[in-house]
Formats: sequence, C-alpha cells, structure tokens
Amino acid sequence: MSRPEAARPAEMKDTEGKMQNDSIRGPHCNSLLCPIVLPTAWDELLDHPFRRKPYSMTLLFADSLARVERVYPPRQDWFAAFRLTPPERVRVVILGQDPYHEPDQAMGLAFSVREGVKLPPSLRNIYKELETDLGVQAPASGDLTAWAEQGVLLLNTVLTVTAGQANSHRSLGWQHFTGAVLAAVSRLPQPIAFVLWGAPAQKAFEHAVGTSIACPQGPESLCGSADEQCSPLQPGARLVLTAPHPSPLSAYRGIFGSKPFSQINAFLQMHGETPIQWTKG
Repeated sequence: MSRPEAARPAEMKDTEGKMQNDSIRGPHCNSLLCPIVLPTAWDELLDHPFRRKPYSMTLLFADSLARVERVYPPRQDWFAAFRLTPPERVRVVILGQDPYHEPDQAMGLAFSVREGVKLPPSLRNIYKELETDLGVQAPASGDLTAWAEQGVLLLNTVLTVTAGQANSHRSLGWQHFTGAVLAAVSRLPQPIAFVLWGAPAQKAFEHAVGTSIACPQGPESLCGSADEQCSPLQPGARLVLTAPHPSPLSAYRGIFGSKPFSQINAFLQMHGETPIQWTKG
C-alpha cells in the first residue's frame, strides 16, 4: 500500500471523512470534489464499510491516485455495478478481475464497455458463447447495462486501475471490499447464480464465502472475508458455474461449450424467476 501513500497529495491526508460528508452527490458528478458514494441499499447491507478500515483506506488511496494520474473507470463509475443492481434485485453475479485499462473502455461493470467502443477480446468470446449457447445473435454493443438492470451484478474484484497498466491497483485492498460483497450476496434470500470465469475469480469466491455456498450453521459461525457473523436468514437456492477465463489465452480450454447462459435461465425459471434477456440492448 506504499505506492498510493507516496503519491498522495498533502491536502488529501485529512479528507477521509470529507468524502463521506460532502454535499455534492450523484452518479453524473465527475468533479474531483464529488464524493464517491456507495448506493444506500448496499451501504446498509454491508454495514457502512467505508466508515471503517480497511475499506476506508482503500477508497482514500484510490481517490488520491485519481487526483495525480489517470485512473479507470471515471470516479463516478467506480460503484456503477452497485448503482444499477441493488441487492434485492441480484439474480446473477459475474465475477471479473479488474477494469479495462485502455481509454474509453471501463465503465464500472465487469467485461462491459461503453456504447460504440470496439469489443475487447474477452467480451467477443463471451458473445460467441452466448450465440452458440442460445442460438441467437449477440448484441452489437458491448455495453452490458441491460444485463445489470435485470439483476446481473457485473463485479470486478478490483474496482480501479491506472491507465495502461493492467491489474495495477491489485495492492490497494479492493479485494477486502468485494469479498465482503460476495459474502453478503451469498446470504441473500433470493435464488442467485454465480459465474466464476478463471482461477482468480474462483479463488476470490472461495476466499469470500468458503468452498460451499452455504453459510456455516450455528450462532458462533463466521463467514466472509470481513469476518462478519453470518445472517440468521438462510440463503436461497444457488448455482455456481466455473469455467476458464474468456480471454483468448484460455477461452478454448473450456468456456466454449460451457453453456452458462442457458443454465442460468433454466435455474432461474426452476425457482420461479424471470429469465435474463441476454440479447436485450
């Protein structure tokens, strides 16, 4: 964590509380004066994580870096996945690694790029499997906002990245926060499918919720990367799908032919949920 500390401007050393209390709010605020605010439903579910360490320090370090270098996605999109998919609507979790690091790509949703941006190789392979699996034509756009609005939480394990430097923010501590998110989601009452592409996603999931999706039983049990007590509310039905990462380096080792989209919809329908419209733009 020494890198952000060294790069941090002096005037940022006392702004941890200010970021939570600034009066300027909203997802469309792109000024460096705007606080980075987790949507209320998620903030309450996670017991206000950015009011305490280590989560508050991660946010402070990332924000400090964004003031002295180009960081993706833009600050107002760091919590876009949470803004578009509130906890009560989560039906699918697709877990990525870190944001795209090239200009105009990252938008705060794992694997998604903005309208009009060329599809990255991983997303092209995801769409290729979508077409084969469902016998449909994939969307022309790589913007997956429509998935998020239907309850697909497109979550990266690391939420920020320095421009041109893949996985450069892996030491900031975002994994503590996203691990707590996975643990909390695993305890929600509704049916939820988890899609874990690649070993890093699978390891992050196992670290957050254990090798079993079910929360350990008993009032003294602990679970989740934040070591918080499990909710007495029993989790709903779960589907966990694993496959190699969709990048060109690994896609042919298993994601092609894995049929995740049809499996997810069959699971949701089995439990009385509306299937995801994967081609909706």
